[in-house]
Amino acid sequence: MPYINLQITRGATRAQKAEIVREFTATLARVLGKKPEHTHIVIQEIDDHDWGFAGLLTDEWRKGEAGKGHS
Repeated sequence: MPYINLQITRGATRAQKAEIVREFTATLARVLGKKPEHTHIVIQEIDDHDWGFAGLLTDEWRKGEAGKGHS
């Protein structure tokens, strides 16, 4: 019974989450021969201020990126 726990920052739409579940399930079926009806996927959304990388909380990192004028 495959179990995937995917943690992402908040903001994904329901449609995007549904696509993730479909694609991950299809990949496990194709690559490992796992039955889709036995595959479990949990998507946990984490607030930006509860996620950090590169020495910064994600909300602070995003503020810095916004200030750089990327389009």
